[in-house]
Amino acid sequence: MIQAIIKKGKVLGEETPAPNVTKGSLLIKVVNSCISAGTEMSGVTNSGKSLIKRAMEQPAQVAKVINMAKTVGLQKTIAKVKGTLDAGNATGYSISGVVIAIGDGVEGFEVGDRVTAAGAGIANHAEYVDVPQNLVMKMPQTLDFKEASTVTLGGIAMQGVRRADMKFGEFCVVTGAGILGLLAVQMLKLSGVRVAAIDLDESRLGVAKELGAEIVINPTKEDPIKTVESWSGGYGADCVLFTAATSSSAPLSQSFQMCKKKGKVVLVGVVGMEINRADIYQKELDFMISTSYGPGRYDKSYEEKGIDYPYAYVRWTENRNMTEYLRLVGTGDIKLDKLINGVYPIEAVTQAYESLQADNKPLMVLLDYGQVELGKINEYLNQDKKVILHTNANKNRSIINVALVGSGGFATGMHMPNIEKLSNKYKLHAVMSRTGHSAKSVAKQYGATYATTNLEDVLNDKDIDLVMIATRHDSHASLVLQALKAGKHVFVEKPLATNQQELDLIKEFYGSDVENKPVLFTGFNRRFSKYTTEIVKHTSKRNNPLLIQYRMNAGFIPLDHWVHENGGRIVGEGCHIVDLMTSIVGEKVISISSESLTPKNNKFSSTDNKSIVLKYEDGSLANIQYFATGSKDISKEYMEVHFDNKTIVMDDYKSLKGYGVKVAEIITNISEKGQFEELEALYETLSGKTAKWPIELWDMIQTTEITFNV
Repeated sequence: MIQAIIKKGKVLGEETPAPNVTKGSLLIKVVNSCISAGTEMSGVTNSGKSLIKRAMEQPAQVAKVINMAKTVGLQKTIAKVKGTLDAGNATGYSISGVVIAIGDGVEGFEVGDRVTAAGAGIANHAEYVDVPQNLVMKMPQTLDFKEASTVTLGGIAMQGVRRADMKFGEFCVVTGAGILGLLAVQMLKLSGVRVAAIDLDESRLGVAKELGAEIVINPTKEDPIKTVESWSGGYGADCVLFTAATSSSAPLSQSFQMCKKKGKVVLVGVVGMEINRADIYQKELDFMISTSYGPGRYDKSYEEKGIDYPYAYVRWTENRNMTEYLRLVGTGDIKLDKLINGVYPIEAVTQAYESLQADNKPLMVLLDYGQVELGKINEYLNQDKKVILHTNANKNRSIINVALVGSGGFATGMHMPNIEKLSNKYKLHAVMSRTGHSAKSVAKQYGATYATTNLEDVLNDKDIDLVMIATRHDSHASLVLQALKAGKHVFVEKPLATNQQELDLIKEFYGSDVENKPVLFTGFNRRFSKYTTEIVKHTSKRNNPLLIQYRMNAGFIPLDHWVHENGGRIVGEGCHIVDLMTSIVGEKVISISSESLTPKNNKFSSTDNKSIVLKYEDGSLANIQYFATGSKDISKEYMEVHFDNKTIVMDDYKSLKGYGVKVAEIITNISEKGQFEELEALYETLSGKTAKWPIELWDMIQTTEITFNV
């Protein structure tokens, strides 16, 4: 499919793999999408700036890059940044089209429904989009696709008007007669509010007047404060709705000065935020923010999981706002004929965006993808999910062909650079991801043969030896089983499974015939670290059991983050340390005990603040402290290994020191946690140099079951 991608100051139409329908979502064949001139053009402008200029304007992003370099090293950081810049960004967040597939758990929709959809990063400018149900709205029969594609902008304007909470006969000034401002003018007029519009563009002011503004003001020709004061009978406006976009703080000061005593300013657009206290103090003004489309925005439970807010308690959610906007456009109460100034085919997306940079730029531009024929639904569904990048696939059987499933930050920032470095052992052959643009950009950066959104492409590809799974935790076990049953070796990032039922299916697959089935490897990398290897050199010669103390200062993550789901952080990350303990002790666990912190409020959770004690067959003890309540100023991981009147201390995989025992005192600038070495160990098995798995099946199962127990 063709998708609009922002790259180095331009917007290009690129061929990307089409998405599949996912649980809780609807797959939509797009007919029209609406370009948001303000939001999207700022993204285009920023993408064309030099790295130095971007760095100066975004110090927070620079800090992230510096922290990444400290964590994974300069080389991997450069590769990650380069990949991000070269890939560009998907854009768009307002579309109309037809439902062609319905995901599990979605109710109230049918294939063939005419719908609109919203959401940055979701309802992109693309021929096909997969959108969660709470961001999808049905279209009134009286509405055409072009008008309906403006739905998101309508929702933003409507939420701003709702935040203003204006009453019949009150005075409201709309600052900025762009798309949002002109939509707001009409909504306010429908509410019986007296409206003034302010803008520097005379043509836009003319449109505002036609659409219901009682007066229009050009600040370059008259004093807006005095004009509003006169218009309102000397009192000032009840509200100023700020829909313009500027970096200057002067318009905000002006907005405050236009208000009556105890009036309010509602910010919908963008403005400099230097506030003069004198502007607001004496009048006791309210300054309010309108958050995008309305209640539900940025709430993952609402937007991603489809959990709606009760109608009686949250009357106007983002979905209800946009549905009402569609109704008003359908009845003709909101008019768009003066606002839509251009429609371009998706193939001409570059020209569409360039028109918005012209001196006489249009108010609103749409993209067109062609009409949907209901008789061709199956044809749309069978769109090729694969984009071939080149045909020079690796045929050297001594080099392992890898398919990456899931192209998130860890896989692209850690595993891909390592695989590239091990080019004499591994070759990236394919990238599969739910998001086609992401799959293609990673595949292109690391020289893969193709990118796809279809797992079957990977499973049916005879050239693929190893499937590397780096998706979210809840999909791991299912993907592992599918790959194993297809005869592929599997590298799965931890955890192997998130519940016992999933794990039992993997155990059932292997049964008692492990030797004749594909290799399974879970990414418990710490046991392969040079630090662990040095420790085991000494602990393997011990006379008496080990006593190990391990601190995992995991750091606080908000409780609504996905890492707390599907087993939580112990199953998802604590498994690393459980595996490490077993690799050092070299014995099976015979007893498990754990205690959880009991927080006094909801800031912290008991689920990621635990003390775990493991006892092994030889009498060794491992005490793991996993917590989210610690300071960031101490290292994340720290271990003491005590045995035979000797102690070895490892600090954050950056230093190693022995007391009473002479160890190689390793020191590294970054945490060397074994991600590179684990790939080397896996190659030894996959290449046939050793028959033994890097981690035996019983060991991976034991670790996973211990985390379930804890």
